[in-house]
Amino acid sequence: MDNHIVAVGTSNPGNAIPQSRIGDFMSMAHSLGSSERRKLQFIYRISGIESRYSALTDFQAKNPEDFAFFPKNKSLEPFPSTKQRMKVFQDMAPELAREAITRCLSKGGAQASEITHLVLVSCTGMYAPGVEMEIIEKMGFRNTIERYAIHFMGCYAAFNGIKLADRILKSDPSSKVLVLAVELCTIHFQKEYNEDNLLANALFGDGAAAVLMMQSEHGLRIKDYQSQIFSNGDKDMAWHIGDHGFEMKLTKYVPELLDTGIQFLREQLEKRFSLSKVKHFAIHPGGTQILKKVEQSLGILWEQNRHAHQVLRSFGNMSSVSILFVFAAILQDSSISGNLLSMGFGPGLTLETLLLEKVP
Repeated sequence: MDNHIVAVGTSNPGNAIPQSRIGDFMSMAHSLGSSERRKLQFIYRISGIESRYSALTDFQAKNPEDFAFFPKNKSLEPFPSTKQRMKVFQDMAPELAREAITRCLSKGGAQASEITHLVLVSCTGMYAPGVEMEIIEKMGFRNTIERYAIHFMGCYAAFNGIKLADRILKSDPSSKVLVLAVELCTIHFQKEYNEDNLLANALFGDGAAAVLMMQSEHGLRIKDYQSQIFSNGDKDMAWHIGDHGFEMKLTKYVPELLDTGIQFLREQLEKRFSLSKVKHFAIHPGGTQILKKVEQSLGILWEQNRHAHQVLRSFGNMSSVSILFVFAAILQDSSISGNLLSMGFGPGLTLETLLLEKVP
């Protein structure tokens, strides 16, 4: 038998928040005038996102007096510190993770006591002992479980979690590995009104996903993978720890950089993955422009990558969690079979490519 993704469980905090409502929050938080407000709402309308989720209630507020975490005054002072934001992560991430894991194990027909390895993925929160330690007790995992943490790698980090699980299974075929991604992106809202923050605030949402990997004859078979670094984009997508949360560097040039990089790699992708024969795709839903550029570069239709668009529309960009939501949708789609090429992007600029096979 081969190594497979056999089940994916997902979860989100609270209720879906309309994209337009989040735009209203941003207008209030930044005290925008009528002209800037119209510009911001236009960006939100063309984002390809209809709703997102947040661990905070502030983004649903109808006026500043309803803000619960961020300051109510126009100057946005005192702004929440990184410590305060990590407290929100520590309070909320374990329960979000537990929900995703419970759904994953139920779909995969596995018991918590059977899990031999746990791989935690997150770039929006960290503490020690971490989320993985809290859920070991809550879920009833064995105290001999091996645990690993992949932190701060960004949107492509789930690919590394899957690759690590694949290598564990190759070394010990009897293992059952759980890859858990938890991201609370919205707790890192930044008060400075600049282009980078405007783009980030228009895209990111919160969520968790758990993936059960084991040797099986069903699910998504792991066939091959490859990493590629484009160092000329290291200043266009970056992630730093600041005094007031984590600070995202995300320029409008990222879609063009990905387009150029994939065009450069097309021949290599064809040789390694038989690109021209692949009919189904799972591209990280980092934003509507990213999806369009990647699809153009690969010469594929919207329909071949539809689940990525649907995840973006309903959840926004949940960083490393997003691609796992796409995999969850693909596992439920009986019309998809055969090879599937997945791609993820993140700081570096790094491109991760994963070839899967949907096996009934």
